[in-house]
Amino acid sequence: MKLIEVIADISSTKTVTSIAEKYKVRDFRLGAQTEDGRRAMRMLVKDDKVQSVLDTLQNVLGAQPSARIIVLPVEAALPKPDADETQQGDSAVAAREAMYDAVDKNTRLDFNFILLVILSTVVAAIGLVKNNVAVVIGAMVIAPLLGPNLALGLGTALGDLPMMRKSIKTLIAGIALAISLSWLIGLFWPFGLSSPELMARTDVGMDSLALALASGAAAALSLTTGLPSVLVGVMVAVALLPPAATIGLTLGHARFDLASGASLLLAANIVCLNLAAKLVFLVKGIRPRGWSERKLAQRAMRNYLIIWLVTLILLILAIYGRSTLMG
Repeated sequence: MKLIEVIADISSTKTVTSIAEKYKVRDFRLGAQTEDGRRAMRMLVKDDKVQSVLDTLQNVLGAQPSARIIVLPVEAALPKPDADETQQGDSAVAAREAMYDAVDKNTRLDFNFILLVILSTVVAAIGLVKNNVAVVIGAMVIAPLLGPNLALGLGTALGDLPMMRKSIKTLIAGIALAISLSWLIGLFWPFGLSSPELMARTDVGMDSLALALASGAAAALSLTTGLPSVLVGVMVAVALLPPAATIGLTLGHARFDLASGASLLLAANIVCLNLAAKLVFLVKGIRPRGWSERKLAQRAMRNYLIIWLVTLILLILAIYGRSTLMG
């Protein structure tokens, strides 16, 4: 449940009141008129109606530059809603604007992102070489590369080309930095390639694809339902940093056969994560507010789904071909 506060001209009172009645909000309150001719109006809205209320308010108040719409989380509301209301709210998704704000910061190619990639690459490399599972998991939880992938999926669902471009640029830069740094570590740090943790990242099979698809769907679902705690498990299940670090470490030892396996694993994780996330956003009905933006988003979603599906088929063929050669 959310508390939506609207600050608009006094003339909008009837309009906002009718919106509250239309969506049958749990509570609606009118504030006093201020000296500048505006009024604060508050409504308590169930989660499954928050997005519809926000879209309607934005449509009717868009001509007022001074109008403000504020969404506040509600920890508890008494008396508790009845069983029917609770059941209806179970299928709710997080507000589009809240999801956008949550992932937009993950598209920024700034000092913090670069530093996180460097630190997680060093941690992952040490854990892989020393065969220390706890250290490898630590690098997984840092997970700086998961954010751009989720942002890319949401940007496609919303038809937001700037977000898509920033996500792709940040993802490519992060992967390139991780591989380059781990290559330098592999080049100047003498160690054997016998670590089970390291060798496990050079092998990819159909189980890896299934795991990445399930994890990608869980990541997108956690974003749409507002349950960020699920992301911790996703970070570990479909980690992108250890395979990237493995590519660099094996390249540092000129073991191109092992690097190719790690590259396939990294590609499989990225493709499956994005494909699953896009399918979840599609099923959940995540789309832009405007009609023209929706048409653009539908076209972008369709094109990118085709691209990821074709890429997944090519990956499956490459995995089968490599297993045949290795066998």
